[in-house]
Amino acid sequence: MTTVKHRPLAEINEKAFEALFKELGPVDTARFLAQYGMAKGDYTKEREELYGHMTLDDIVGEIKRRRLEE
Repeated sequence: MTTVKHRPLAEINEKAFEALFKELGPVDTARFLAQYGMAKGDYTKEREELYGHMTLDDIVGEIKRRRLEE
């Protein structure tokens, strides 16, 4: 008999958001979630927490790095 291990919903949500951010970026992820009424929180505050420490050069470098991984 095969046992299926259920991951916590919080872990599944985290992985799903990571995938959406990776594929769509933060703005389109927020737009996607908003159409289902799932968007919650303060995107401006979250954006500042996620990217506020980064310079424009850091962001451009991250974009280039991710494109090379594709």
